[in-house]
Formats: sequence, C-alpha cells, structure tokens
Amino acid sequence: MARSLDPGRPEFPIKPSGRSISPTGKVIVDVEDGVLVITLNRPEARNAIDRDLSYETCAAVDHLDVTPELRVGILTGAGGNFCAGMDLKAFARGEVTRVEGRGLLGIAFTPPVKPVIAAVEGYCLAGGFEATLACDLMVASREARFGLPEAKRGLAAAAGGLIRLPRAIPSRIAMELALTGDMADADLLYRHGLINALTEPGGALEGALDLARRIVPNAPLSLAASKRVINEQRDWATNEQFERQAEITAPVLGSKDAKEGATAFAEKRTPKWTGS
Repeated sequence: MARSLDPGRPEFPIKPSGRSISPTGKVIVDVEDGVLVITLNRPEARNAIDRDLSYETCAAVDHLDVTPELRVGILTGAGGNFCAGMDLKAFARGEVTRVEGRGLLGIAFTPPVKPVIAAVEGYCLAGGFEATLACDLMVASREARFGLPEAKRGLAAAAGGLIRLPRAIPSRIAMELALTGDMADADLLYRHGLINALTEPGGALEGALDLARRIVPNAPLSLAASKRVINEQRDWATNEQFERQAEITAPVLGSKDAKEGATAFAEKRTPKWTGS
C-alpha cells in the first residue's frame, strides 16, 4: 500500500540512533536497539492531535516500516498523558487534523506493518484512545483513563473506535463507552483483555520497552506475517482460513531466515536474520 504524505509538509529526518525532534517539535523519536519510540509532544494540550502532530507522527511510523534495523515501535505521550484526542480548537477553526487517506496520526486507516506497542499514562481519550486501538499491544499505568467522548461533542469515534473497540472487548462494554462518552479506568480494560500489562504510574514506557525487548530478537518476516494473520483472520470464512493463512505464511516458511533459524538452533547460536 502506498504510504505517501502530503508533499507540502516538511520532511522529518530521523537519525539511525539516538533522539530526533520533528520540525515543529511536536513529535520526538528515540531509536535504540531495534526499537523506535514515538512521543507525542504537546503536553500543554495533553498531546491533542493537530495537523502537524498527525503528519509528523505518520512520518515517524513510515520510518519504522521502511527501516530494516527497526523491529518494534512504541507510541507514547509526553507530560504524563497519552493523548486527549483531536484538537477541538484546531478542528473548530477548520484545520484538517488527519492525514489524507490515512486518518489520525497516519495509523487510523493504515496501521504499520511492524508491531507497535502503546504506552499509556494519564488521559487516553477520543482519537488518542483510537490510536491505541490501531496499535498491536498496550501497556498502561493503573491510573490511566480511557474514553470515547465524541458523542458529548456532536462527533463520532470514526478513527477506529466504533469498529476496533467492539472487536477487542465485549460489544456491550464498547457500546456503553461510545453512547455515554464516560471514561473507563485501566483495570476495567485490562480485565477485558485490551491492555497487556498494567504498571505503576510513570512506568508505562519502561513496561512497553520491556515487552519490545522480548519481540526484537525474533525474525522480522515472522513478526510481520503473524501480525497480519491475527489481524485479518477474523474476516475469513471458516472453509478458507488455512488457505488464506498459507498465502501469508508460505513465504516465511520458505525464507532464508527460516533455514537460518533452524540452523542456529542446531548449532546453539543466536540467529542472524536478514529479512529474506
């Protein structure tokens, strides 16, 4: 799928290691040991999503997908909150806060190929909550608060909340959140399986890094294929599930990395993946 950005937006050069800051300063990217951490950096607005934040986050996500050395992404927020959703002031003045054809942050409609973990502290609302639903795993502070308050503002959770949330938790819980606009605590969503791990306040990013470090050593083709099958299989007819799965996994089983994995196991050494 083409993942082009608006050519009128400034480029966001990302260093192969260390820290990079976007042209507007609204996104910070840290790269280390195969993990790319994207930090939404508008703490004065609880990291609410305006046009710059959307496009610059999208550029960082694209960098994750096209850089072979990177295996896992983490999406988090600065200043003790994940994201309060779309910037309503920007929306009210006519600013388009989504990436054309790709939605909020460039991941609502087109999630990345590689695994992404959401690391959540504080408020995670509306488009911010929807961004976590476009991620593959989530680590959250016990004090994090989640919600889809769009109905309270005459809007709708059209960046994935109304579609992904009822597939991830019981549909009536999702319905209650969407219709009331009320917030839910992290423990409720953890009990319903939406959150992988809870941490003490301030510990979500480190918890996400711990999880990422368990993923990084694994074969990149295996990671991408596993993510794709798990995300797509729910829409497959029962009588074609294994055929559809084989279309995705057969190239992995026949890859050089598959042979390398078996050889490394036999030789009792760490495999050297090439992604081929």
